[in-house]
Formats: sequence, C-alpha cells, structure tokens
Amino acid sequence: MGAEVRIYGIVGIPEACSGDNVADLIAAGLEHSGLAIEPGDVLVVTHKLVSKAEGRVIALDSVDPSPFAERIAQRYDKDPRHVEVVLRESARIVRMDRGILIAETRHGFVCANAGVDASNVPPGYVSLLPVDPDASAARIRSELISRFGAEHAVIITDSFGRPWRNGIVNIAIGAAGLQPLLDYRGQADTFGNELRVTVMAVADELAAAAELVMGKVERCPAAIVRGYPYQPGAGGASDLVMPAERDLFR
Repeated sequence: MGAEVRIYGIVGIPEACSGDNVADLIAAGLEHSGLAIEPGDVLVVTHKLVSKAEGRVIALDSVDPSPFAERIAQRYDKDPRHVEVVLRESARIVRMDRGILIAETRHGFVCANAGVDASNVPPGYVSLLPVDPDASAARIRSELISRFGAEHAVIITDSFGRPWRNGIVNIAIGAAGLQPLLDYRGQADTFGNELRVTVMAVADELAAAAELVMGKVERCPAAIVRGYPYQPGAGGASDLVMPAERDLFR
C-alpha cells in the first residue's frame, strides 16, 4: 500500500514587507490555522512571500528603461520599465517572439520574463525571484526547527509554463532538508527490466501538489505536505537545473 499524503493550506499569514522574518510569518499562519509542523513534514512556500520579505520588489517608477527595452515595449505594447527589469534579471534571452520573452535567470531557470511578476503586488510594482532560493529555504527551515523542534523539509515555489503543454505548474526553485531528485536507475521495474534513465523530480511534484490547496487568489502562500516519505539530504533546487552540456535545446 502506498503512503497516505495529506496537504494542509496555511492561512492567516500576514502580508510580507521588506525586512520581515519569513519563519515568524509562517509561525503566525500556523497558529491561525491550528496547525503545527511535525517531523517529516514538507513545508511549501510560494516565492512571493519570500521575495517580499527579502526586499525583492521594485517600484516601476524607479526604473529607467534602456533604448532596447523601449523598442521591445513599443513593438509589443508593453511597459518599457517592466521589460527593463526583465532584461536586468536575465542571464540569457532564450526566445523572444509575439510579445513573449523567455529568459534564463542567473539561477539557471528558464522561464517567462525571468521570473519578474506583477501579480500579488501593488499596482506599479513587480516582484523578482529571491537571489538565492536554496539559501532562503535553508534559513526558513533552520529557524522553524529551532522554534518547533521538528525535522522537516522546505520547498520554495514559483509557477512555470512548460514547453509543448498548456497551463502553468508550480515547481521548486528553492529547497532544503530533502533530496529533490529520486533516482531509480539500476533498480528493476515490475517486469524485471532495469531502469536506466528514470530520475523523478520529487521536489517539483511536491510543489505542484501543494499548489492544489494554495491556489493563486486564496491568500494561502504556504502549505504543509504530510505523509510523503521523502529522502532527507542536503540537496537543493539547483540540482533540478539541467546542465548546459545535457540540454538538447540550447
């Protein structure tokens, strides 16, 4: 029989401001929700909560767009200041067409607009991805373990589109306390065939599962996934990034 997995949304988390302690905000939400972190839990947190607390929100009025950003914005009827922020957050432009800008971030993530997002922030502002999401996850985990005494894992998420598929899915952009990949290579399937390439992105699967209760408009920026037998470890979401030498589409 497989593991019974339950997911609990954490509501009542205060709106984050620059300089806030994310662990304190989550603890307030846990108290409001009548929940506590238990050993073996996976705490899933949207990056927006982390980015706001880490000051990764920019007022567009403070941005001076470059001539290149002006040209892109004029061609596709976009805000040149927003385009400029995307360009600044990009390590590489992967594709730009029909008003869609796909970029590689400094973390190695390939996503729309380099993760720059105008949702769930006040008008006239955009949020950026955390500078080091793995470090942010590790810090949140350490502080919550000190507070609650329960060994657990933390995943920081963002919503990414997928090539050849409609719709967006939550993925892990930061992780601490678990191995983000589950390697089945060398094991046998139910027919005795040796698995040679099967490596499951469990951190992404947990991120996507948590999104089912977190949603986009429910003011539920965190959730607890309970009952999944993850492998503890020192891995991070950076382990999920495909190395350039193995990227067939680069």
